[in-house]
Amino acid sequence: MHQLCLPMGLEDADIDRLDQIIGKRRRLERDEPLYKMGEPFRNLYAVRFGHFKTYQINAAGEAQITGFQMAGELLGMDAISADRHHCDAVALEDSEVCEIPFAHLQDLFGQVPALLRHFHRIMSQEITREQNVMLLLGNMRAEQRFAVFLINLSARYAARGYSSTRFQLRMSREDIGNYLGLTIESISRLLSRFKKLGLVQVDKREVVLLEPARLKAMAAGTEQCSPMA
Repeated sequence: MHQLCLPMGLEDADIDRLDQIIGKRRRLERDEPLYKMGEPFRNLYAVRFGHFKTYQINAAGEAQITGFQMAGELLGMDAISADRHHCDAVALEDSEVCEIPFAHLQDLFGQVPALLRHFHRIMSQEITREQNVMLLLGNMRAEQRFAVFLINLSARYAARGYSSTRFQLRMSREDIGNYLGLTIESISRLLSRFKKLGLVQVDKREVVLLEPARLKAMAAGTEQCSPMA
């Protein structure tokens, strides 16, 4: 189970300890909430398969998507500081998570220092991801935002042993636009533009990255295309 839930290269004895505290597997259907903002914090959730989105409701009552999560990633860390969840998490498709009671995990940290170090790495990655989102929404052109989004997905799929150049967009174009601070029309125009430039191939929700190096250059801001009309 650890290979699907929390791969980290621990010793066999430590893996057994981790397996013992992992609770039940929980299946969720598409659009089913995993947890809601304000609910008390009890578990972390390791995504076993499927995809999720997290979002918050702003003062105007509008949903702002804060992230997309896939297999091998953890959900629920937002609640550690205040013992209550700060966002909603919803399945984007039929998915399954492993429940990890946080109180038991904290006890195990004292027994397995390598596990605590791994957990700190995960938290650091989450902080970095949030900082990158702030950069996306603050300083980047629309083309650069979308290139960063595709390259980020590519790297995350590659880290899990999947193709880095061919994958399904499990989230809707509306959700992508919400996350990137763009309209759904802008996302459609960007996909069309990237296709014309020979950067991607698109078939419904399947995306093939034809020129990963150029996309990385766009994401880094070292290559630009003409502004959208």
